[in-house]
Amino acid sequence: MKLATYKNGTRDGVLMLVSRDLQHTCEVADIAPTLQFALDNWAEVAGKLQTRYEQLNDRVTDSQPFNPARCESPLPRAYQWADASAYVNHVELVRRARNAEMPDSFWTDPLMYQGGSDDFIGPRDDVVLPSDEWGVDFEAEVAVITDDVPMFCNTSTAASRIRLLMLVNDVSLRGLIPGELAKGFGFFQSKPASSFSPVAVTPDELGDAWQDNKVHLPLRSTYNGQLFGQPQAGEDMTFDFARLVAHAAKSRNLGAGTIIGSGTVSNKQGTAHGTAIDEGGVGYSCIAEVRMIETIRDGKPATPFMQFGDRIHIDMLDAAGNSIFGAIDQQLKPLKG
Repeated sequence: MKLATYKNGTRDGVLMLVSRDLQHTCEVADIAPTLQFALDNWAEVAGKLQTRYEQLNDRVTDSQPFNPARCESPLPRAYQWADASAYVNHVELVRRARNAEMPDSFWTDPLMYQGGSDDFIGPRDDVVLPSDEWGVDFEAEVAVITDDVPMFCNTSTAASRIRLLMLVNDVSLRGLIPGELAKGFGFFQSKPASSFSPVAVTPDELGDAWQDNKVHLPLRSTYNGQLFGQPQAGEDMTFDFARLVAHAAKSRNLGAGTIIGSGTVSNKQGTAHGTAIDEGGVGYSCIAEVRMIETIRDGKPATPFMQFGDRIHIDMLDAAGNSIFGAIDQQLKPLKG
């Protein structure tokens, strides 16, 4: 199934089914008024939603053209949003740029932080911030939404509780991160609201691309009209989604609607730090990685972070070149007092 949330003037919007080709949509309030309701009652409503979804694809139910501009993030707010760093290549680059050793434990124990989940940005809405001097960066990622997950479960149980997948733009304020981490208490102000793809999909929609609890497709980031990166989301992912969900549940139960992110998708590409698109590589999923490579190579970064007016477009295509989740497409804009 493919599910979206249309804006309707309420905090949680209205749940919509979206056709496989992302061309048509229909409201399903008679089955589940919101995505959170559907997740809370998945055993009871999933079959009904699937039947309606098949009718939508067969064009035998009332529908309307799908408009991503009307979408909230699939969950406009969530009980929990935790983001990992499953691609250790990304972490290694960050530390190399500042001449810091990477502990061996980073390869065996996932990094994860708890982000703000009360206010997500719509996939076609502007990213609004008070300043573009805080090192504004995009981070292209994949995320899963879970059902209830029991505390201290194994990876098999964790995998069975994955209900939906989405794309993520995990907005980061790189200029604020060092000061916050120096306090020894983690991210807060440096991690503003994130945004998610227009559509969340059940794993079966990915077909053979969903294997070993990973998405084996390129994640495309287009920055100011130029292809910036298309790394393979299934490669160099040290910790798969089942491992990440189990890690998050080590000491707590996870409620239905918990979102777990992969962290920035990053490929080594057979080198120590990957290769840019214009050099024949698959590129990168954030500006910070380019700046890290420039620092390692030249002693200082040259590529600026995002400025007001810059635009980021994040998408994932199937083998036939069709968008799976719909695209995140956003412009950075100033907060107006």
